[in-house]
Amino acid sequence: MLDNDHIAETAGRYIRVNGMDVYYEEYGEGIPLILLHGGTSSCQTWQPFLPIFTPQFRVITPDSRAHGRTNNPAGVLSYHQMADDVAGLIQALNLDRPMVCGYSDGGQVVLELGMHYPGLCRALVVGAAWYKFSTTYIDTMKIAGFDGPGQVDFERIMQNSPEWVEEMKQEHVSSPDPEYWKELLRQISEMWWTPLDYTPDDFQKISEPTLIMLGDNDGIIELQQALDEYEQIPTSELFIIPNADHFTAESELSMRVVLDFLVRQI
Repeated sequence: MLDNDHIAETAGRYIRVNGMDVYYEEYGEGIPLILLHGGTSSCQTWQPFLPIFTPQFRVITPDSRAHGRTNNPAGVLSYHQMADDVAGLIQALNLDRPMVCGYSDGGQVVLELGMHYPGLCRALVVGAAWYKFSTTYIDTMKIAGFDGPGQVDFERIMQNSPEWVEEMKQEHVSSPDPEYWKELLRQISEMWWTPLDYTPDDFQKISEPTLIMLGDNDGIIELQQALDEYEQIPTSELFIIPNADHFTAESELSMRVVLDFLVRQI
């Protein structure tokens, strides 16, 4: 079991980045480590795992654009823009080559960060990231209620996942509108339905040591995509998380593997 007793009381604050107010929390000391959460989540995702990282790292957990307490004046979302936001956060906090770890949408942002900002970071962790549409991905989106770009079946989502809806209402508070979660899902559906189609040249732009990880039964992203990423990023390592799907892969086991990888890059 993880022990949170040594984690200090939440030190949340805001900083201006790319025309928006980014909310982030900070814990520990040492080499900076930025942890990026998945889509429709917030920085609170990382709370259970802070005791793993804080003994050795200065851990920074931001709320991504349009998520949690961070606003989104642009009203649109893209992985490229969110990578620009992370680069802006690094500059605003005056961080010297931080390590960056992301899972799901956070992993997508890390891929973009590595491709467009080579050398900015000391090491990257890409968790559960896709790079091209697959039948599995498209079918999962439609089953979940995301029928196309900007096309979200809110009634189906409320009927099938009422607890998820309630969590979103509680977590995403940058807008006073209690129905803001619908706007978030509309924006995120546009991003999820935008093809990426990265090429081998795109992957080879990533120069930092990179850990690729995916659950062995992800259910959304096919194992072959993680293998392709591993083969095309020259500096990468691969970790397939046993007995894990997309929603259970963030675990004490996987985070301790991440810690081992990061410590080896110091």
